[in-house]
Order: sequence, then structure tokens, then C-alpha cells
Amino acid sequence: MVGTVETAAIRWVESVWRRRITATRRLTGGWTSTVLRLTAADGGDAVLRMMTKEPWRRHAAGLLTREANVQEQLGRSPIPVPRSLALDPSGAEAGVPAHLMSCLPGQLRLDRVSAQVIDTLADLLVAVHRFDPGPAKPRDFQSWAGPEKRVVPRWARRPDLWGRAFEELDQPAPAHVGTFLHRDFHLGNVLWTGERISGVVDWVETSWGPAHLDVAHAATYLAMLHGAAPAAAFTDAYCRRAGDRPADDELRYWNVLDIVGYLPDPAKVVQPWRDRGLTIGDDLARIRLEQRLEAVLAHTIRRP
Repeated sequence: MVGTVETAAIRWVESVWRRRITATRRLTGGWTSTVLRLTAADGGDAVLRMMTKEPWRRHAAGLLTREANVQEQLGRSPIPVPRSLALDPSGAEAGVPAHLMSCLPGQLRLDRVSAQVIDTLADLLVAVHRFDPGPAKPRDFQSWAGPEKRVVPRWARRPDLWGRAFEELDQPAPAHVGTFLHRDFHLGNVLWTGERISGVVDWVETSWGPAHLDVAHAATYLAMLHGAAPAAAFTDAYCRRAGDRPADDELRYWNVLDIVGYLPDPAKVVQPWRDRGLTIGDDLARIRLEQRLEAVLAHTIRRP
């Protein structure tokens, strides 16, 4: 059922897209925005992102404008991204900050992972990192693991691991060469058609920074979905394809930074998985996150 906020936004879509909307479907899999798939009377489809949730709504102008700009940049690349159709970053016309985009083919694939999926994901992320934005570089990356996150969670089974993680982050960040980052790259933002990636979405956090922060984020997500082995396999696959074998301390730092970013509780990302039919409970995600941290701290990120 379409609510009042969505009704106002759809009126805005009809005015800027110049099509009458005949059907709407709420898309699941994310947790920062309300996202609708819209079908027009002529059969055309589009996707509407509405920043209805805090704190993202408060920062919507920057997030949505960044996403639209990045999509325009990547339009000249082989990376399959939506095309920006219309933007109301303040919500002055749509009633809520909104971004209208083209609809890409494909489906999320969260319920299973294979060596082929891991290799295809790694190939795509290498391509993202090799994209040259020219002088229009995105903003520098931001840490999601600030001091306020560095508190041992109540659900921890190994509090000592978290203490070691916080000590790791007290050290200076490793030197790195900046590169183009998706910054929220994981299975929940990748669309598949068969065995091929047909779309990469959610570019609001695009940044400039260390490639292995992107790798770490995808690996953490894989660990919570499917366990430690696929996370390690993905890191290894990326390193081989990128021709990049960083030192263990570099990998450890960026992985710990990403893992701590999920505190105080990774449960916030689990509900969208359940919305798509997965049976992963909050406790299982917590256990897997801690297991991933243990592997990272033990230098067992890669497969033997």
C-alpha cells in the first residue's frame, strides 16, 4: 500500500519523468532508504530512492547528489550502473529527498555463494577500483568505526578479541594510494542475471581511499551471510586479480576498521535479509562477525 509520502513522491516522478505510474513495488534488501520500483503506463520501469530514514535523511542532499554525479561519471565505464533520471535532493518538490533512476535488470543473490560468484564479484570490484574519475574525484573516505563504536558489545563471546581490535585502531592507519571506492560494495548491492553481474547499485557513499577498505566491507558482509571461508576466499580472489599482495598488517587494519563499523550490533543489516526469505538470526550474524574478527586478527584472511 502506498503511503502519503510515497504518493507525493510519485506525483513528482510523473511530472519529471512525464509518464503516468500504474504500479509500484517496494524493493527489499537495504535499510537506509525507502526504494520503490515504478512501472509506467507505457511499460517503462524506474527506481525511486527516497531518503525517509534518519540519520540519512539529514544528509540526503549530499548523499543523493553524490549518487547522481557518480552514476553520470560511471556511464562512460563498463560498470553496469543505473542512469540518473531526476533528482530532488532537498525534497522541496517530491515531499522527501528523492532520486529517480533507471531500472537495471537482474536479481539479488544472497542465499548462496560459489567460487564462481566470488571470482565474478572480485573481477567487478577490481574494475571499480581501476576507474579513473579524472579531476572530479569523490570525497575522501570516512571511517565508520569512530571512538564511539569502540565499546565491547554486550553479546560478545570473546571480549578479548574486541579489545585487541580497538588497540589495532589506535595505531596510525597504513599508508595507501587512493583509488575510486564504491564504499558500500557487497552482495546486497549487486544484481545478477544468470551468472553475470547486470547491475551495481547504491552509490551514495562513493569515496576516494584505500582499495582494501572496499574489499574488507564485501568480505565482512560475506562472512555474516555465509561464514568465514567465503570472506577469506573473496579477499584472496581480489588480491590475485588486482595483482596486489599487501602486507598482513595492512589487510588486518582495514578489515578491523570495517568490522568495528558494524558495532554496537550487526543485527541492523539482518532484517533486510529476512525480508528476502533468508533464515539468518541476529545471534548467528553476531557470532559470524566475531569469527571473522578472530580470523582477521589471526592473519588467516587468505586461503592456504
